[in-house]
Amino acid sequence: MIRPVNFGFNAETAVNNAFQVAGTDSSIQEKALKEFDAFADLLIKNRIDITIINDTPEPFTPDSIFPNNWISFHEDGTIILYPMFAANRRKERKEHVLDTIKHKFAVTELIDLSNYEHKHMFLEGTGSMVLDRDNKIAYTCLSPRTNIEALNKFCSVAHYTTTLFRSVDATGTPVYHTNVVMCVADKYVVVCLDSIPNKEEQENLIRTIKQTNKIIIAISLEQMHAFAGNMLQVINKAGEKLLILSSQAYHSLTTEQLDILKRYNRILYSPLTTIETSGGGSARCMLAEIFLKPL
Repeated sequence: MIRPVNFGFNAETAVNNAFQVAGTDSSIQEKALKEFDAFADLLIKNRIDITIINDTPEPFTPDSIFPNNWISFHEDGTIILYPMFAANRRKERKEHVLDTIKHKFAVTELIDLSNYEHKHMFLEGTGSMVLDRDNKIAYTCLSPRTNIEALNKFCSVAHYTTTLFRSVDATGTPVYHTNVVMCVADKYVVVCLDSIPNKEEQENLIRTIKQTNKIIIAISLEQMHAFAGNMLQVINKAGEKLLILSSQAYHSLTTEQLDILKRYNRILYSPLTTIETSGGGSARCMLAEIFLKPL
């Protein structure tokens, strides 16, 4: 997790992130920091091992709170860096972040895909792809931030297959990231099937999920916009499975949906209103899960 110092509305990302809302609040950074700290405290109290790294004032990185887009960590010791759509988000690849990780975890290889930025091809990490790590499937919603050539390169180096689809919100606007459409957990997948207008793509997605023996929990377009698809299942130090999401996402879910989710894991939620409104991302976006082995 990256603790922000300059959080704010990013005009460079707003061009294709319909979840962002511009505002005039001069205390956005202060409010976002309070939300971040309360969220982190909740995770720590529930015995989740988190590595918090403070962002730096320079270079200016208003979206640094969402590290899962530019970096991912893998069980074989690999770190992968990704090509970012917005020029100011490329500056989030800061050496002190990598150095902190390398001092705490065993890293065997660093794969840098950021050169695709020179071709105007982008792949924003586990925002662009929702990874089923057990089955090596990268569920991918194509968008201006998710290029198929860059995706194929990831699949080649990480040994994944991909399931592709296109997704739109209630206004017909393309959804910018896959991780607001769906969440893959150990026994279930939360997904907004209504956001996939192409029936063939929708049926292919359903078929692929069922082949992995996971149940499907469908959410509505309204729930997707409340970030109900933007959640992450983690395991704490006691081996307990926990599902992490925002308060807005939690309260958008029906009693029936929550009952199903609670069969598989305990649920943790925290208010992230400022971060969601100005940043256009939620709880899952704030967490770059680490599968590296500790030193």
